Amino acid sequence: MVGRTVGHAGFVVERSGTVPVEVLEELVAAAVLAPSSHNTQPWLFELHDGEIDLHADRIRALPVNDPHDRELTISCGCALRNLELAAAEHGLAPTVSLLPDDGWPDLLARVRLEPSPDGAPTDWSAARTARRTTRGPFDNGSDGNGADDNGSGADPVDDGIAGELAASAAAFGVTAHLVEGEERELLADLVAEGDRAQFSDPHWRRELASWMHPRRHGEGLVVPEVVGLATRAVVSAFDLGRSTASKDHDLLADAPVVVVLATDVDDVPVWLDTGRALQQMLLLATSYGLQAGYLNQPCQVASLRGRLQQLVPERRFPQVVLRLGPLAEQLPATPRRELDDVIITPTA
Repeated sequence: MVGRTVGHAGFVVERSGTVPVEVLEELVAAAVLAPSSHNTQPWLFELHDGEIDLHADRIRALPVNDPHDRELTISCGCALRNLELAAAEHGLAPTVSLLPDDGWPDLLARVRLEPSPDGAPTDWSAARTARRTTRGPFDNGSDGNGADDNGSGADPVDDGIAGELAASAAAFGVTAHLVEGEERELLADLVAEGDRAQFSDPHWRRELASWMHPRRHGEGLVVPEVVGLATRAVVSAFDLGRSTASKDHDLLADAPVVVVLATDVDDVPVWLDTGRALQQMLLLATSYGLQAGYLNQPCQVASLRGRLQQLVPERRFPQVVLRLGPLAEQLPATPRRELDDVIITPTA
């Protein structure tokens, strides 16, 4: 008699290695809850018997904002980490191979799924569902007077939690540098400078505007239906860098926690691992009641990335700048594409 394992959703996984397609689809549904630049969701999944291939969807690239597909790859790494954790929750042991085919650069990862001999893993499903990205300020439970030890005007996050968040990235070879004190102000200035540089470029503004959609589109940066067209027109036509710079400077300066994720090298496998580390950190933060906002401008503007690198220990390559803190209320979930749109038919 063939042994079997019952996964967390009740599906039976045969010890022969066969994984029901319903389980594979559930894993993809978990994977696509990952964050992505401009909510482009630049991933595709190819389902096989006991395997899932993760492909980059280059049609969803941002050639102005992300000319080397670095952030696209990091986004796919976030989805990959979600898939790994969901597999474990279904009683499966995922084996990940990054860039498994040298002749196929769009194939970013292959995940082999076998029944797991281990006990019940940590269940991250609630954190995956509750994770949000915010573009607004964090909740400050105090009267807001004075600065805290981290150099911000926000209530601090417990040092143990901040340290745990930073340590969660180390498993993927990624350094999470906590930015505090004078460094915080220097980084805020770089973010503001990045805003001014990006908004001064009409090509960048048009690309940003092209990803502003009503919620019903299932992708992009959500704008209200009634003002969506006007918002896109304003963003595309006018340099809003000065006002955006002022707002983002304060958002970073006032955040309870600011982290720069950085790596020893700067290539595609490392970008994927950066995404995996980022997603693990985001899920851990969510479990502590914290959410994230991104201020990646100093990583995106080439002339600023080297200056940001000087703030990072051992001048590692900066990949992501994020702020973390509590929200006053839960935000609505960002829309996602239908599964049929991200699952592709296996090639012959």
